[in-house]
Amino acid sequence: MKVIEHLNNATNPLISFELIPPKRGGDIRGLLSVIDDIAKYNPPYIDITSHAAEVFYEETPTGIKKKVKRKRPGTLGICALIQNKYNIDAVPHVLSKGFTREETEDFLIELNYLQIQNVLAIRGDDSGYEKPIPEGKSKNPHAVDLVKQIINMNNGKYLEDSLLDAKPTDFCIGVGGYPEKHFEAPNLKTDIKYVKEKVDAGAEYIVTQMFYDNKYYFNYVDMCREIGIDVPIIPGLKVLTSRAHLTSVPKNFFLNIPDELSDEVMAAKPEHVLDIGVEWAVKQVEELLNRNVKSIHFYVMQNSKPIIKLMERLKL
Repeated sequence: MKVIEHLNNATNPLISFELIPPKRGGDIRGLLSVIDDIAKYNPPYIDITSHAAEVFYEETPTGIKKKVKRKRPGTLGICALIQNKYNIDAVPHVLSKGFTREETEDFLIELNYLQIQNVLAIRGDDSGYEKPIPEGKSKNPHAVDLVKQIINMNNGKYLEDSLLDAKPTDFCIGVGGYPEKHFEAPNLKTDIKYVKEKVDAGAEYIVTQMFYDNKYYFNYVDMCREIGIDVPIIPGLKVLTSRAHLTSVPKNFFLNIPDELSDEVMAAKPEHVLDIGVEWAVKQVEELLNRNVKSIHFYVMQNSKPIIKLMERLKL
């Protein structure tokens, strides 16, 4: 089922999750344990991140680290596993940055073979290194260009002449949004205009960057609606689990930690920080649900313990 169908058909709040593939050279056993844990909560879909050869994020005991390495493999295989073993819809992330349009088309064709119908189209991070584009190839400069390429495939328009008779794909396309604005945008209003371009190009829903103060989300939704964005806007949350997150999360994701939360974490013993983070997330979720938000997305990365504690408290 497509993400937009899950959203439209929901009679109860939907809780979805996002995971990161294992390290290059690692194996899938640890991630399978995480999937086993979160599958118990019947998520309608699970996102799997994808990373270009330049950059990825890793959650460590000292906080979230941004690292530059070769591409992490596994997104395609993990998505196939989630759909076939767990019967949960998978949402692979498709990046414009770090991949040629030809590589993107190949990836999307493989997804289509596997009957994976959902994708999240994002630009990807800028590490300061630009992967060379081979002669005769092209790239999508921005996420909106990626959305347009996917829509072209949905309309049966491929890059290769040999694929002119290929059947159209049928991807449901999500895109990212930034309640506290993308760090490269001059202001939130301009950033939202870019989001509208992606929606006008064919994106069917928006999932936001994480935030720890719901006022940013509510303001973001209001501003989106004011300029005619009418697709679902799914709030993205992450449980704060360590004191190191107070610096690593703002540094990597360009967001604010509320004074009340940071003060409580700084005053607590390290072993109590997870409980504080869970309680904060519980309050965020309760307020969002009380404001008729129909779906919430959690950034799990590769650690299911915070989600287990959170879901025990929420009893959804």
